[in-house]
Amino acid sequence: MRLMHYVRALRGIMGRELLRFVHQRERFVSALVRPLVWLFIFAAGFRSTLGVAIIPPYETYILYEVYITPGLLGMILLFNGMQSSLSMVYDREMGSMKTLLVCPLPRWYLLVGKLLAGVLVAVLQAYTFLLIAWFYDVQAPLEGYLTVLPALILAGLMLGALGLLLSSVIKQLENFAGVMNFVIFPMFFLSTALYPLWKIQESSELLYVLASYNPFSQAVELIRFALYGQFNPYACVYTSVALIVFLIVAIIGYNPSRGMMQRKGGAAA
Repeated sequence: MRLMHYVRALRGIMGRELLRFVHQRERFVSALVRPLVWLFIFAAGFRSTLGVAIIPPYETYILYEVYITPGLLGMILLFNGMQSSLSMVYDREMGSMKTLLVCPLPRWYLLVGKLLAGVLVAVLQAYTFLLIAWFYDVQAPLEGYLTVLPALILAGLMLGALGLLLSSVIKQLENFAGVMNFVIFPMFFLSTALYPLWKIQESSELLYVLASYNPFSQAVELIRFALYGQFNPYACVYTSVALIVFLIVAIIGYNPSRGMMQRKGGAAA
C-alpha cells in the first residue's frame, strides 16, 4: 500500500462523515440544544446559589455561566463521541462497516480515520456554540479562541476513543442507549463541568476523589485553561494517557482474532 492509498482512504472516511453531518441537520441542532439549555436556563437559575470564587485560570470572580462554558464544550464533545460510536454500531449491523474493515489498509488506521472525522464535526459544533455564547455575553480573550483548538481536538479524540471502545463491545444497536446513559451521565455530572472540585469536596470526599480521576474532568479543565490562554500540564498528560488507553483497547476490540468481534462471531455461529 502506498501513501496515496492512505490519503485517499482518510479523505473518503472524513468526507463521508462530513456529508452525513451536512445531510443530518437535526444532529447539528440537537448537539447545540443541550448545552444551550444549560447556558440559557439552568445557569440563570443557579447564578445566585452557585457563586464561583477566584480559581485558576480566572483572575476575578465570574458568573456561573462563564464557569460552565468549558464544561458545555466538553458536553458537545462527549455526546458527539457517543453519537459517532452509535453510527459505528449501526454501520456494523447494516454491513457498511464490515466492508470498511476488510479493506487492505490497517484496521487501526481506519479506526483513527473514523475518530478524526468525528472530532472534526465536534470541533465545528463547539465553535458554533462559542459564537452563540459570545452574543450571550459569555466571552473569552480573543487569543483563547485559537489556543483552545488543540485542547478541543485532544479532548475530542479522547472522548471519541471512549466511544469507539464502547462500540467494540456493544453487540446490538438497541443496547446502545442504555450503555450511553450508563456512561454519559455519570461522566458528566461527576466532573468539574458544572461545579469546581472544592465545592464537590465540601459535600463528599468520595465524590471529590471520583471527580478528580474522571477523564472527562481533566478534559474539561484542559479546555478551561486553554480558553484563557493557559496550559494545564496535568490535564494534558492525563487526557493523553486516557486517549492512548481507550484507543488501544478499542483497536484490540475491533481485531477479529483477539477482540470482542471474534466473540460475537463465535456466539453467532
